Amino acid sequence: MSLVAKLIVGISLVLAASCARSDWIDRTLVTEDITGFWSGTTEGPPARPEIRLELQQRGAKVTGVLKMPASSAAGAAGVAVEGDVAGDVFSFKDARGAYSGELTINGDELTGRILGPYGPRKASLRRETAASQTDSSKH
Repeated sequence: MSLVAKLIVGISLVLAASCARSDWIDRTLVTEDITGFWSGTTEGPPARPEIRLELQQRGAKVTGVLKMPASSAAGAAGVAVEGDVAGDVFSFKDARGAYSGELTINGDELTGRILGPYGPRKASLRRETAASQTDSSKH
């Protein structure tokens, strides 16, 4: 093999390795903190049920509780969820596999889809302020 051919192969290997590394970094990069209380609605039959997420984040890992109306499988008490944040996307699921979701983070808004017993639903949530958390706990 000539010197030029070896040089081309070497450069190709270096470039290929650097591309793979940037993909790995992009997938693990945590740019958003979603710790807190989130509330909003989902779209779909039979109505636009309210939804609430109470989340705690450590690095890319997120744990919390998904709460929906008492008539749903999640119920008023909620179900525990686990997930992660990669870039601006929060993905989660519960241990039973009844609920999962992928929501895009945009400041104090989460939008995307949640899959539950009634199928996929569009979801839109907003981060609650400390005052609204206090107000909602009185009800």
